[in-house]
Amino acid sequence: MYKIYLILAVSICAETLATSMMKASDGFTRLFPSIIVVVGYAISFYGLSQVVKVMNIGIAYAIWAGMGIFLVSTLSFFIYKQRLDIPALIGMACIAIGIMIIQLYSKSVTH
Repeated sequence: MYKIYLILAVSICAETLATSMMKASDGFTRLFPSIIVVVGYAISFYGLSQVVKVMNIGIAYAIWAGMGIFLVSTLSFFIYKQRLDIPALIGMACIAIGIMIIQLYSKSVTH
């Protein structure tokens, strides 16, 4: 099970990097950031496809998407100086709490 979580973590990191570089790609007009976007998403989706062989697809996707939203929002604050208002911060806290509840209490994490 540890291997599945490692693959999921790599998948989430690749998705986070790809999404964060989307702004830097300037609509796919800048080569290096555009390559990072495409390669990052390829790694991310491949990893997610391996995870769902073992883990409930809804749970895997919830963790992948939730962590992606949380991490991209955090990175956009630091890298692009994009501010998050109170409702956004509350929503991100709810996402983080939801992921923790799934991990701690859900029996649906694996088949």
